[in-house]
Amino acid sequence: MWFDDWPAIARVLMVGTAAYAALVLVLRVSGKRTLGQLNAFDFIVTVSLGSVLATILLSSSVTWSEGVTALALLAGLQFVVAWIASRWPGARATFTAEPALLLWNGRVRHEDLRRHRLTESELRQAVRQQGSGDLGQVKAVVLETNGTISVITASQYGDGSALEGIVPQG
Repeated sequence: MWFDDWPAIARVLMVGTAAYAALVLVLRVSGKRTLGQLNAFDFIVTVSLGSVLATILLSSSVTWSEGVTALALLAGLQFVVAWIASRWPGARATFTAEPALLLWNGRVRHEDLRRHRLTESELRQAVRQQGSGDLGQVKAVVLETNGTISVITASQYGDGSALEGIVPQG
């Protein structure tokens, strides 16, 4: 089916424009964190916002006001989760994963790779993408809470304060 009728196209244009404007407003009010993707919950909100916007645009059974309410609800829930996690460290573990050390002082931590379902090949790829060809020159590789991999070379390590709570003591 290539075309139904002009009123359906007009609805998408009008409701889509209004929904887009509402989404921009919701994102401005809720702050940068809403799309920050710092952890799994942030990612879920980002994907959900896109899904709600698509539903508003394409489903004539969902009114604009229902869609905007859903957008505001998602942004509000994300705000509440972030607020709780930032104030109660005990609750933070419920909402976010801990960063994981995958390589330390040039030595691969195979058990941590297995625990996070990564291969040594993927670890080496991450190191290469950061411009290093020698694992011995890498001080640490960290699987971050949002799933990205950070590579810190020995020359970038400095005092190591950014790795507090992640690296082994001693």
